[in-house]
Amino acid sequence: MFMEAIDKVHPGHRDTKPFQLLSFFAVLVFALSLHPAKAHAQIIGELEVTVPFQFYAGNAKLPAGKYVLHMLDNSDLRTMEISTPDGSTSALFEVEDAEANSAPRKSELIFNKYGDRYFLARVFDEGNPDGSRVPESAYEKKVSQAAAEAQEHVPAIHQGQQGK
Repeated sequence: MFMEAIDKVHPGHRDTKPFQLLSFFAVLVFALSLHPAKAHAQIIGELEVTVPFQFYAGNAKLPAGKYVLHMLDNSDLRTMEISTPDGSTSALFEVEDAEANSAPRKSELIFNKYGDRYFLARVFDEGNPDGSRVPESAYEKKVSQAAAEAQEHVPAIHQGQQGK
């Protein structure tokens, strides 16, 4: 009965609903295109790196040596894995988006250094200022309060590439 009353007052009311819905979606798509979400940084493929010192990746303590680093599949680009080439040692750690002041000329891992302790802090792919940042672990926060910070840059290459 209420709908009949509306139809009498606005006889074309039912005909405008599809048009209003279509207009709403068109405006929504337009609004979302004005403010696109920033794409997540991603390391393409695998990076090979030789780390000349013992270090921490997330909560894992790893010895000096050769490693392969890559984004973990199905992790929404939020989890990376670092492992020895033979897979005997590996660690998973969370990452967040990071941005360099300028695009690095070579792929690199950046470590925070406190005294003689190194913590993986950021990963950048060659030519891309968007990279990944490793959030500080509770242990890194504790160590950083007791020591002055420095940084160490370690070059990396894509697996299968020769040094440029």
